[in-house]
Amino acid sequence: EAPPEALLEAAARALCDRRAGVGADGWLLVRPPSQGSPASIRLFNSDGSEAEISGNGTRCAAAFLCDAGLAGPEVEIATGAGVKRLRLLERQGMRFEFDMDMGGVEILELHTVMEAGGRTLDCTLAWPGNPQCAVFVDAIPEGWERLGAELERHPRFPNRTNVSFVRVADRENLEVRFYERGAGATESSGTGSTAAFAAARARGLAGERAIVHTPAGPLRLRVEQGSYFLTGPAEIVAGGEFYFSGDAANQR
Repeated sequence: EAPPEALLEAAARALCDRRAGVGADGWLLVRPPSQGSPASIRLFNSDGSEAEISGNGTRCAAAFLCDAGLAGPEVEIATGAGVKRLRLLERQGMRFEFDMDMGGVEILELHTVMEAGGRTLDCTLAWPGNPQCAVFVDAIPEGWERLGAELERHPRFPNRTNVSFVRVADRENLEVRFYERGAGATESSGTGSTAAFAAARARGLAGERAIVHTPAGPLRLRVEQGSYFLTGPAEIVAGGEFYFSGDAANQR
């Protein structure tokens, strides 16, 4: 049972705490499908802020629904960025592979120069359902986490932004690092990977398909008739109960 609305931010911080909680980049509240309505999710970052969507998180929600017998191989999930459709490709134990229709990606600014950490950065601003700043680099810079933290809270972004550092290896392979709004440096990002691929395509650096290489492993991207599709895994690694005290969380 979820805490009251007023305590959701505190609950997210408590759950995601890597010392006293479960430890995570974010927390998903999943509502099962009912009376013809699709399942739905709400996403809270580890700092307690609420986000529109997580591509990887939506796949995790789909895995949870499939494992619980609440969804079949075709899954619809309502998010803050609209209804997303996923197709289960394979299941081995508690590891699932989904193909997810991410929808369209709006390129807000193809080339914009940003200053951070004493560097001049070549960026593309995109919207795959949440704010994204893709920084194109010849090599992943040392201290990219510090640059990401500075860009996340740059005055240009009053509501903050997600940041990705994109190295184009060739037209079919991108190496990407992620600094996510409200979570910090993460191992992977579905929306960040989608935005990086869309930005590379808009710059003429990628074709209709590409593999995005993340620290957590590869994600496969393609575009069909203006919609971006992401294929990647979701794995259930544990289950249980978390005993949340609103008073204790508010004291942290």
